[in-house]
Amino acid sequence: MDIKKQYNPTIDILRIIAILAVVIVHTTTRTLEVSNFNLISIPFTLFLNQIFRFAVPLFFIISGFVLELNFHLHESYLVYFKKRINRIFIPYIFWSGIYYFFVYTNHTENFFQALLGGDASYQLYFIPALLVFYLIFPLMHDFYKFLSSKWITVLFGLIELSLLYYDYYVQSIKIFYPIKVALFNYFVFYAGIILANNKEKFISIINKWKFLLFFGAIIFAFFIFQEGLNGYLATHNYLAFYSQWRPSVLIYTFVLGGFLYWLFDKDILNSSIVTTLSRLSFFVFFIHVVILEILWHVVGAKVFQLQFAQSLWWDLVYFIAVTLISFSIAFLVHKIPYLSKITG
Repeated sequence: MDIKKQYNPTIDILRIIAILAVVIVHTTTRTLEVSNFNLISIPFTLFLNQIFRFAVPLFFIISGFVLELNFHLHESYLVYFKKRINRIFIPYIFWSGIYYFFVYTNHTENFFQALLGGDASYQLYFIPALLVFYLIFPLMHDFYKFLSSKWITVLFGLIELSLLYYDYYVQSIKIFYPIKVALFNYFVFYAGIILANNKEKFISIINKWKFLLFFGAIIFAFFIFQEGLNGYLATHNYLAFYSQWRPSVLIYTFVLGGFLYWLFDKDILNSSIVTTLSRLSFFVFFIHVVILEILWHVVGAKVFQLQFAQSLWWDLVYFIAVTLISFSIAFLVHKIPYLSKITG
């Protein structure tokens, strides 16, 4: 019997939102860096940088959701893992090479070490961490009934919050970074699996509490902004606002993610444009930092020196330019047969 892949257009929209959030975090980070972290003078930049910190945790939720939704299509663990590896590992090696040898060429480690840690470029850490989840997902799927019990879920959530609190407020946990990222995101990945198995119940809950989710997201957005600002002013440690591994960001991701799911869970949004943009988002994840660097060195640095450029519109223009160019290149590359298997 031919079992079709289950498709959820709302997840595609959330994936698009997440990649846009990744891009705006990185473009605003450049502004923060060149301003020497003078956060008081560019509060709008910091605000954008902080309120979009939900991007990576949301990606992990989506990953768990999609894997669980379609795991029945795989005949065995080896078939499942082979398909996952084929989809992400070749593009990961390709783009790691691009960044390692042509973009960021000052190295303290060899290419193999950079590949293991996702260190060739600052966004690539996500892939080794995702591979960790790909490895353990079948086990989580097989033991779903036990893991999804109420008290196990509460326990997992409390452990995750405790780890995030300790790392952010007490002392940074020193372990291999992709493992650390997986450790700080196991609960959101696990939540994606639970949501895939309880989609109707989840929709019922967010329909009931949509206004609370909306106002809660606004409150947490401003809290995260203040948390990052005050943390840096008190310590002058840029990780106070760079880090997205915080208890507040975890809760914010769930609250905002729930509201966004309700907002975009509409049949009219099931369009070919949404499907196409979602499909291109993986390529955009890889290439947008290249575009960011080129734009900055060709025109951005010069424009930013002008006094009028250091205003509210700068971050939006920079973000829009990087996004449009990245998606345009992705669209063209995907028109070339088989090339996307290498580039993502």
